[in-house]
Amino acid sequence: MAQGNNSIKKILTVAFSLCIVCSVIVSTAAVALRPMQQLNQELDRKTNILNVAGLYEPGMDVEEAFSTQITARVVELDTGEYTDQFDPATFDGFEASRDPATGRTLSGDRDIAGLSRVENFATVYLVGDAENPEQIVLPIRGQGLWGRMMGFLAVEGDGNTIVSITYYDHSETPGLGAEVNNPRWQAQWEGKKIYDEEGDLSPEIHLTKGGASNEHEVDALSGATLTSNGVTNMLQFWFSEEAFGPYLANFRSGTEPEDAEDTDTDFDDVEGA
Repeated sequence: MAQGNNSIKKILTVAFSLCIVCSVIVSTAAVALRPMQQLNQELDRKTNILNVAGLYEPGMDVEEAFSTQITARVVELDTGEYTDQFDPATFDGFEASRDPATGRTLSGDRDIAGLSRVENFATVYLVGDAENPEQIVLPIRGQGLWGRMMGFLAVEGDGNTIVSITYYDHSETPGLGAEVNNPRWQAQWEGKKIYDEEGDLSPEIHLTKGGASNEHEVDALSGATLTSNGVTNMLQFWFSEEAFGPYLANFRSGTEPEDAEDTDTDFDDVEGA
């Protein structure tokens, strides 16, 4: 006896077939669009770097501006010197932190930014003359209230004076912690000093309640204490000896970072490390 169109078997067969077809369509679209997504992510990264350096203008050719005004270099955080072991165009410090060969575990007082692991090498972006840069753009990240905050901070060529800060990825509360992207708050960072006059590697820069009173302080975010603490801890870490402290010390002392000795490592061997 023939089964009706409303039989359980036919309903399940149609539903299963529909799921298979939809899965194939979604998978095909994801694979086809992946190169475009990667290009958009790369364009967004370059736009944020140009923006924090004060070089971005609406409608500009981002690729051309980046290639003519920005030089990317990979720095060994422990020594503060440049390395040719990795290709700065493809090296991803965040991914490198997960690899035991290119990252290390942080714990206790060493992990004030809540990172758990940190890379041994990081990409920096030099504005203008790479030998005597006008600015140095540094990638920063750390734990906020609801999750990881990722951004860039630009420092003048003296290795101590802040130009600007921006966050391109965070999940902070709109109207509160999300004010990290408010231009009025970001404007407070210009001219602030990271280190004291002795040039100690212990950074002095921090957020404070009740209004900034000196060159190392920035107003905390109103109603967002935990986000403000996260920003302070993030900067205290990335400007310390654990991260960019040794690198920036070279600029403060007037000694440019040197290139590491050539290695036999090819870029293709470490791409995506």
